[in-house]
Order: sequence, then C-alpha cells, then structure tokens
Amino acid sequence: MKISPVAVINKWSAVLLAALKPFGVWGIGALAVIDSAAVPLPIDALLIYYVVHDRPKFVVYCFMAALGSAVGSLLPFFIGRAGGELFLMKRINRKRYEQLRDRFERQEFLALMIPAMMPPPMPVKLFEFAAGVFEMKTVSFFLAIMIGKFIRFLVWALITIFFGPTILHSITQAIHAHTAYVMGIGGILVVLLAAWVTRKLFDRKRGTRFPAEEEAAEQQ
Repeated sequence: MKISPVAVINKWSAVLLAALKPFGVWGIGALAVIDSAAVPLPIDALLIYYVVHDRPKFVVYCFMAALGSAVGSLLPFFIGRAGGELFLMKRINRKRYEQLRDRFERQEFLALMIPAMMPPPMPVKLFEFAAGVFEMKTVSFFLAIMIGKFIRFLVWALITIFFGPTILHSITQAIHAHTAYVMGIGGILVVLLAAWVTRKLFDRKRGTRFPAEEEAAEQQ
C-alpha cells in the first residue's frame, strides 16, 4: 500500500501538535521554526487550530508563528550566504552577479516580504536563499520575513474569527473538488516564477572571475 507524502506530513503534524500543544504560544512558535527550517508543515492550519481554541490571544499566536518562521528561515539564508558565491560562480560572471545583487538590493525588503505573505506553494525558501547569496543584511531579512508572515497569519486568523473554523475545511474541500484546475493554475504560476528566477540566477554567461575563483587561482 502506497502512502502519500500528504498523509505522512499530516501524521507528522498531528504528532508535533500533540507534543507542543501544552506549550501554548511557544508551541506554535516551535512549529513555525520547524516548518521554515526543515520539515514542511501545514502551519496555516495549525495556527487556525490554536486560534479557534484561544481566540483572545489570536494576535499573540500570529506574532509567535511569524517570529518562529523568521527564526527558521535563517537556515536557508545563512546557507545561501555561506555557499552562494561558490554556487553561482560557474553559472554567471562577476559583472552579471554584481548587477543582480544591485538590483536585488534596491527592492530587497519587498522582494522578501511579498513572497512571505503568500501561502504554499510559493517557494519562499528560494527567495530566502537568494537573500543570503546577495548578502542582504540579517536584520532587514529577519524583519521582512516576520512582517510578511505576520500579515499572512493575521489574515487567516481574522477569516477564522469572522467566518468560523469551518472556513478552512470549506476551502480545502473546494480545492479537492477542483484539484485539476488548482494544480494546473498553481503549476503554471510556479513554472513562470521558476523560469524567471532561473533566468536571473543561472544565466550561463562566461566572463570575469568571481573573488573565490581569483583566490583559488592565486593559491595555485
């Protein structure tokens, strides 16, 4: 019998929720860290669970989930910062790299905050990695992710409060009823986004060496 990845994630989420539920706001914060740093979880649904059972603290839950997401996102960010130049130096020349970095720096905050506001399947980790590659300031990166995620979670919390906890179930049912359309539209958007990012990051022009290449050449 084949077990779907969704079933595995749901089972894992239920185990984590049961373990962290007694910790209240710290529990949703921990779940958000895990979701952003390592194992993808249905963090929006988990947040709604907390909000439904303790509505007066919905703002605190949203804040802690956003804070946990920002903390967890530091992992792909620092991976990009540590190895990003080596990752890109065989794909674009130094001049092109600097052009992309300058362009990113002009709109880096919105370039991170807007994707962070979007629910899955938005590949937020790709943007987080790129922020590390282009050496975005850690504080600015952290605030952009936290603000974007806070807005996203707050919207879900308010929808739940005003329309009831069944709203998520209704949305899920609607998605399952029109899976082909949802997957088709989502797939097109992801492909377009991936094509744009690939074009920007993986331009195979050859030219001036990266600093890392120059250091390697000098050592030889």
